[in-house]
Amino acid sequence: MKRDNMVLNFRKNAAQALRDASLRDAMHTAVNVFATKRAAGVASVPMDVWREKASAVRLKVIDNLPEYVDRFSENATRAGAIVYRAHDADAAGDIILHILKDRGVRRIVKAKSMVTEEIRLNERLESHGMEVVETDLGEYIVQLAGESPSHILAPAIHKNRRQVGRLFAEKLGVDYSDDPEVLTKIARRVLRKVFLSADAGISGANFAVAETGSLAIFTNEGNGRMVTTLPKIHVAVLTIEKMIPNLDDLATFIRLLPRSATGQALSSYLSIVTGPRKVRDGSLVEQLHIVLLDNGRSRILQGECREILKCIRCSACMNVCPVYKVVGGHAYQSTYPGPMGIILTNELEGLTRAHPLLEAGTLCGACAEACPVKVPLVRLIRRLREQRVERKLTPGSERAGMSAFALAARHRPLFASAQRFSRLLWPLLGALVPGGALKRLPKPAKETFSRIMSRK
Repeated sequence: MKRDNMVLNFRKNAAQALRDASLRDAMHTAVNVFATKRAAGVASVPMDVWREKASAVRLKVIDNLPEYVDRFSENATRAGAIVYRAHDADAAGDIILHILKDRGVRRIVKAKSMVTEEIRLNERLESHGMEVVETDLGEYIVQLAGESPSHILAPAIHKNRRQVGRLFAEKLGVDYSDDPEVLTKIARRVLRKVFLSADAGISGANFAVAETGSLAIFTNEGNGRMVTTLPKIHVAVLTIEKMIPNLDDLATFIRLLPRSATGQALSSYLSIVTGPRKVRDGSLVEQLHIVLLDNGRSRILQGECREILKCIRCSACMNVCPVYKVVGGHAYQSTYPGPMGIILTNELEGLTRAHPLLEAGTLCGACAEACPVKVPLVRLIRRLREQRVERKLTPGSERAGMSAFALAARHRPLFASAQRFSRLLWPLLGALVPGGALKRLPKPAKETFSRIMSRK
């Protein structure tokens, strides 16, 4: 599935988001809830110890990734699954399409999966006449709205309950309500019929256990378990860096991931899928197909930003990011928003297209402090910014301005003169600089700090 090559326009999108009062209110409420719950969830546990251990496990995996992928494939096959390798999004789409078409699948239920968003799987399947229904409540809401998720954990974080009530009334023909409990019951009633009539289920996976060939799937809604047990065919799609060595290592992430994501001690549901389930286990699944997708991960593994592959998609970094908290996920025009999304999108789609996202961060360090696997997010974003400058992807006016500043900063008399004249020329400069950027900055002081200190 080819994406367009247009350069992302984060500044324009962010400015538009800041003018949306409903979005600002929804984001403010949601991120405050996440922050409060996470703070409570990590207060009484040895979080630093867990982070060190999890980081070491994830680093071990990416240092030996081909070995772990091979081991997982062998053990999953031995357990009865059918494992496929996909080099890119098109290959993954082809594989999944053939699996479903060959088996006469018409209706598909999906659990929340960011990688299927990455490869635009729904569009691919729908273009071949298949019905794809998202069953995570947030994903179902954005699907009805014709939108993409704006958060990797809470896809509809940008919508308030009144917007959801109007959406349900319009799309489902029900009476308007903005009561969350009523809205949840409406969705449950509609989706229950879909679950019972689905030909196949598609899910992602949070982790793939190399030692046993198992998939670990964390969810807070019963839909994930329904998708992976009710239809006769289960297709799991995951990227290759999701590997962990063994079930003992999984125990660390069972404690760490929910606390980082939502502040919970444990996720409501944890499913460990090893081969097709048996009828005696309460499952109707007869076939388990696992699609292991590379889609640029092997290339990232060889580069300077390889540690982004440690990420476990908990969303903690975006929940504390001062930029994401006010503009929301859609401003990024990317499957993955927030600090980790800045890095991953640039690595997947290239600096030429995605470099404007590098402006979506303050380098304050809150994201790196929150990351449960210690991805050095600030260092990686800074390195990508350096690459952007090296490749001259920044606007010419910005390069000229920074060159002028560097020249002045190296010569004290020139810097002092620039300080004096900036006060006089500020109105003219404000009119010349595009976008009114200077007009939003404080005016130069009447007297410089060094001049004040010289009198002390």
